[in-house]
Amino acid sequence: MASKMPMLIRPMTEKDIADIDEHFTEQGWPARTAVLQRYLSEQNSGQQKVFVAEVEGQVAGYVTLLPLALAGPFIGQLPEISDFNVFEKYQRRGVGSALLDVAENMAAHQSSAVSLGVGLHAGYGPAQRLYIKRGYVPDGSGVWYQDRPLPMNATSLNNDDLVLYLSKELKKSTS
Repeated sequence: MASKMPMLIRPMTEKDIADIDEHFTEQGWPARTAVLQRYLSEQNSGQQKVFVAEVEGQVAGYVTLLPLALAGPFIGQLPEISDFNVFEKYQRRGVGSALLDVAENMAAHQSSAVSLGVGLHAGYGPAQRLYIKRGYVPDGSGVWYQDRPLPMNATSLNNDDLVLYLSKELKKSTS
């Protein structure tokens, strides 16, 4: 593992949208301008929290936290980490753990557990490993596809719609 970097974790700002999109396109991914604008609007209205990691003045990643899951087996029951990205050049340097620490601490103010869904293709490999190392466990409902449990022997595509849901018990936050 590479050394950890000094970083700032802060709420998302309007300027972050262009910076995040630039990092996505540098990695060969499509820009997500409309999604990021929605996140900022929902953060400003209190519908969700969006935390950005900044390293040496550069956006290194972000995580969003919904007060309650909007889909999956934890719908309406647990807070949900719903979007989590650490840009490749900042991975394995503590950025993801710092973002998850903040999201989990915020979730602990309202719940004894937090949930998330993770894709199953190799692009999610680093996140899958990180979640397991941090104590997230599958909920037992199996794999979900397009927001529904996938029955045994059913066919699906191994894309972003194929998800395993996990949860983690939290310690009550003291801050």
